[in-house]
Formats: sequence, structure tokens, C-alpha cells
Amino acid sequence: MSLKDFLQKEVIVIQTSSASKLTQRQKANLIGLGLRGVNTSSKLTCSESVLGMIRKVEHLLKISAA
Repeated sequence: MSLKDFLQKEVIVIQTSSASKLTQRQKANLIGLGLRGVNTSSKLTCSESVLGMIRKVEHLLKISAA
């Protein structure tokens, strides 16, 4: 299932890994998604901008439909 399938739908994003060795830009994307640390989650409505942020840090995330 690709990320484009989630457009205009609610998703739950869970941070599964630490952000300690990330670049400032990747850390800013996590904050923009509403994630503060490992095992925090956020419920978001998918748009192009949200999908772009998810793509930048998807190696740290678990994504599921709400």
C-alpha cells in the first residue's frame, strides 16, 4: 500500500525510533507531525504536505489508518 492511498484520510503516525542522530530538518519534520519522542503518536488528516513530512522520516515511523 503506497502513501498516496492515504490522501484525505485520517492516519495514526507512531514514532518507533529515537531522533537523536537526525538532521535538524528531520527533527523539524517530526515536530511538525506532532511527535515528541519514541512511542508517541499523532492522528493526522493526510494532505500533500503531511505526506512529504512522513516521507522524510518514514524510516522512524509506523503508519496505520485511523
